[in-house]
Amino acid sequence: MGLENLLRRWEIFSHFTDEQLVQLGECASRNRYPAGSFIVKEGEETQDAYLIESGGVRIQRKTPYGHFSLAALEAGTLFGETSFVDHVPRSGDAVTTTDTELIGLNPAALSSLMERDPRFKLALYWAFWKSLSSKLRQTNDNLTRFFSQTGKPPSSEPTSARESTGEFHVDLASKRKLFQEQKLSSMEINFLTTLSKERKYGPNQVIFREGEGGNEMYVVLEGRVMISKYIPGAGEEALAFLERGGYFGEMALIDNETRSADAKAHEGGAVVLVISREVLEGILDIHKVSSIRLLTILCNLVASRLRELDDKIIGWFIIAGGSGISWPVPPPPA
Repeated sequence: MGLENLLRRWEIFSHFTDEQLVQLGECASRNRYPAGSFIVKEGEETQDAYLIESGGVRIQRKTPYGHFSLAALEAGTLFGETSFVDHVPRSGDAVTTTDTELIGLNPAALSSLMERDPRFKLALYWAFWKSLSSKLRQTNDNLTRFFSQTGKPPSSEPTSARESTGEFHVDLASKRKLFQEQKLSSMEINFLTTLSKERKYGPNQVIFREGEGGNEMYVVLEGRVMISKYIPGAGEEALAFLERGGYFGEMALIDNETRSADAKAHEGGAVVLVISREVLEGILDIHKVSSIRLLTILCNLVASRLRELDDKIIGWFIIAGGSGISWPVPPPPA
C-alpha cells in the first residue's frame, strides 16, 4: 500500500486532495519502533513531524521529581509539528509506549514543496492547526485533573460583568492598520477590516466563559486580555495575557466544541475586534491560497500557547513537590 493510501485513512488529512496526498507521501517515510524508543529528545533542534499509524507515544519532560508525562498519544495523532511550525527546539521527549509504527514527515522536503505549491502549504497548515488546537484543548482539560490531585484549598469562582460597554465605534483606518502590521494579504486585510465588529470591555469584564458555545473569535486592538481557567480547589489560573494583535477564541470555531477557558479584559480594559464564524470560514476557505498568512499566524499562536501551558504545568508540578496528574513513567533502563 502506497503511503498516500495510508495517509488517506486519517481524519487529520481528510481535506487533502488525492494529488496532495501523493505529494505528502513523497515527503514521508514509514518506520517501526520498539517500546521505549526515543523518537525526539528535549532540546533537539529537529523539525520532523510524525503521524502515529499504530501503537502509542508519550510526551514527557524531565523534572527534579522524575519524568512528568504531558500527553499520551494514540494512533491517528500527529506530534512534532510544533517545532515544524515555530522552529523552536523540542520542549519534551517523545517516547514510544509500545511497539509503534510511525509515518515521519521530512521537514526539508515539506518546506521545498510548500515553496513550489502554495495550495499544498495551505492544506498542510490546516492539518497542523487542527492538531495543535486539539492538543491545546486537551492540555486545558488536564489542568483540572492536575489540580484535583494537588490538594489546594477550595476557592470561590470569580464573578465579573458580562456586557461590553455600550455603543462603540472604531474607524476602518485603525482596523486596517492592525491587520497591516501582521503583514496579511490584501484580501485578508480588506475582508477583516470590513467584516470585523468592534467591542469595548471595561476592566475585568468577561468576554466569554469556559463551557459556552463559540461562534466568534477575537483579536486585541487595544489593552490586554487575560485567558484563564477556573479550577475548583485552586481558583482562577491565568494561562495567557494577550496584547495588540493577539488572537483568541479560535479553537471553538475549528473543532465546534465549547470554550475551554475564560477570556476577560485585564486591568485598564480592552478593545477587541470580533470575527464571526462565517467570516473566518470565508477567509480560511481551503481553496483560497491568499489566506495562508492568517493561517500560519494562527498556527504559531496555538504552538506558542501550547508551549507556555506545558511550561506552567511543569512549574506547578515542581511547586507541588512532584504531586499531581501524570501518566506513569517507567524508570530509565539501568
